[in-house]
Amino acid sequence: MNTTLARQRLLKIFLIICGVATALHFTDNYLYIEQYPQPDWITAPSIYQAWLVWTSIGIAGYWLYKQQQFWLAYLCLAVYSCCGLDSLGHYLYGAMADFSLKMHGLIVMDGVAGAAVLGFVLWSSLVWREFLGTSDSSH
Repeated sequence: MNTTLARQRLLKIFLIICGVATALHFTDNYLYIEQYPQPDWITAPSIYQAWLVWTSIGIAGYWLYKQQQFWLAYLCLAVYSCCGLDSLGHYLYGAMADFSLKMHGLIVMDGVAGAAVLGFVLWSSLVWREFLGTSDSSH
């Protein structure tokens, strides 16, 4: 398999993992909104609406990456990574004991998945330097 297809496949795997992680966490947050410590401006409808917007940005990022529109792809993918990373913000609104083990698991899983997508963007742009069109296939 050539490196371009291998990288697209790796990105797809990270995006699927992030999509599943965020879907699970956002669904739990939606269903049990009263149990999650979070700001008052977060409402049940805003949770699923945010997930739809974030996920659409991630899908657009993947499509742009496949089209080799790297800078736009990086922007979309970095924004999408925040879908998982911002879940860690729950900890700004409550003590660790305010969260169930399930909530901790979902929040951390979401954060790690978002970090994987952001890591891919950073690696792709800083190490592979795909945007130059001269990426070294040995990386």
